[in-house]
Amino acid sequence: MQVIHGDCRTILPTLEEGSIQLIYLDPPFFTQKEHILRTRDNSIEYTFKDCWISLDEYISFMKNVLIQCKRVLKNDASIFLHCDRIASHHLRVLLDEIFGKEHFQSEIIWAYKRWSNSKRGLLNAHQTIYFYSKSAAFKFNTIYTDYSPTTNVDQILQARIRKVGKVMYHRDENGDVILAKEKKGVPISDVWNIPFLNPKAKERAGYPTQKPLLLLERIIEISTDRNDVVLDPFCGSGTTLVAAKLLGRKYIGIDSSAKAIHLTEKRLAAPIKTESHLVSTGVSSYLAKTNYERAILQCIGAIPVERNSGIDGFLRTYIKGFPIAVRIQKSNESIETAKQQLIKASRSKNCIAMILVRTHRTTEPFLYEQEENPKLLVIDSYDLAVEAWLEQHQDIEIRLNT
Repeated sequence: MQVIHGDCRTILPTLEEGSIQLIYLDPPFFTQKEHILRTRDNSIEYTFKDCWISLDEYISFMKNVLIQCKRVLKNDASIFLHCDRIASHHLRVLLDEIFGKEHFQSEIIWAYKRWSNSKRGLLNAHQTIYFYSKSAAFKFNTIYTDYSPTTNVDQILQARIRKVGKVMYHRDENGDVILAKEKKGVPISDVWNIPFLNPKAKERAGYPTQKPLLLLERIIEISTDRNDVVLDPFCGSGTTLVAAKLLGRKYIGIDSSAKAIHLTEKRLAAPIKTESHLVSTGVSSYLAKTNYERAILQCIGAIPVERNSGIDGFLRTYIKGFPIAVRIQKSNESIETAKQQLIKASRSKNCIAMILVRTHRTTEPFLYEQEENPKLLVIDSYDLAVEAWLEQHQDIEIRLNT
């Protein structure tokens, strides 16, 4: 197991031919930028320069690296090249040339949520990982995921046969349904929904191009076994090596930055992994609203807010550039409590208008002083049929703007 400081173009030729089971490389993306990031305590600044004289220079650099990568790979080994939209098409052609089109296995889409920006056009929310093998006899371990909530698992467990062009359940001579072979789940696809590293994640080391351990662990798991050797020619903050260590693999990391090598060694000495709630429990775990609350928010054209104790949604339209907060009265709270929660939460969001949805009739007085906040509108959920809302919407909008 080695962490080597130096240019991978110089180091790779010194490695033994056919000695590596997996290469993952997260090389320069041809961004023509210098990426800079500081650690959380601002004590160390890491830089990663991705500037080139021309595209030809970049392609020549990558070709040199990839040729050496192929040389050191075992016959049943694989390579995963990480890139983004800037030069992915050039790199795909280069991989075809060096490894052969017939050894292309997958174009993995790493999809993640990012904050929106003001850029004109579609928001960039994925990166690409090209998966090539050195030969047709490559090592591959299938990973299974859970079935979709909409899948009728009980039906999947029953065997089927086709008769006269029609698919039906397979039954024995007594008419009883024959069970299908054991089901392990759904084989993993080429679209991976793994969150981008949260700025507050304990795993984050402050390196500008750091990738999540979960991403590298998945790559390592599907293409290697314990004690196999994993190589990262641009190891950066050392995520690949940390993932390899945690999974019982051997590793070799190379980087031209002395700071990156020091950071890698530090992380290897005390690995930290941030668990992903999204990956472990699925998207549904983030959805805190009930179907009833979603229906109410949909009726008034509001976007649901999943994790806010005082606000349940925001209208899609702003008033004078400010958001309109919505709160739905909970079954166990008074309308006055709901109002106070809404007002308190709205202050921090600079809301100049609020909508409070009353969900149960009550005889208790609603204590609301006009001078406290004249921009609060109270509506009743039991009067909120979609058609009725559409008819009343214009009137409500006028009242909010007055």
